[in-house]
Amino acid sequence: MAKEVKDSSTEEKIKNAARVIFHQKGFAGTRTRDIAEASGINLALLNYYFRSKEKLFDLIMTESLEVFFRSLHSVFNDPTTDFEEKIRRIVENYIDNLSANPNIPIFILSELRNHPEELIKKTGAKKVFLDSVFMKQLKEEIEAKRIKPIHPLQFIMNLLGMTVFPFVASPMIKGIGAIDQAEFESLMQERKTIIPDWIKSFLTP
Repeated sequence: MAKEVKDSSTEEKIKNAARVIFHQKGFAGTRTRDIAEASGINLALLNYYFRSKEKLFDLIMTESLEVFFRSLHSVFNDPTTDFEEKIRRIVENYIDNLSANPNIPIFILSELRNHPEELIKKTGAKKVFLDSVFMKQLKEEIEAKRIKPIHPLQFIMNLLGMTVFPFVASPMIKGIGAIDQAEFESLMQERKTIIPDWIKSFLTP
């Protein structure tokens, strides 16, 4: 009997549905039946393609982490750009990526709380942040007294907080400011300029 060939369009349909549901509900809150129904297939066919919720979740999580960290790898380790330019590019890339994938920060944060060591290992975040060209440049700027002394983790927390938090808190921000999605997106585009200016201001001796 010939081996059945999996249809790539069906596989992609399942992944797209799973991505939306996992991002909204996380691993624990998602049922394979929910994914099957959203994909327009039966549960047996979903299990044929992915065998288990764990396998499908691992795939979606890996892809989501790649989206979240992809741009940082190249920016942090680009030897051709200086410290100030890297800050601008990091902020721009984060805002662009999160504007296109607004559910990713909450998804990652919720799973990070449950499996921190596994996620840190998958992202390679430690190497990206602490062993990068960017961190070497930060230390050089401090040693040259061009910026105030600051712990690298303090810098990362400030940068990520100013960039990522508005996306996590977007429902609250839109409610407090009585703004719609289009106005929120406009504010985030403004932050591409505002955040680097703020960082430069508080780092200037």
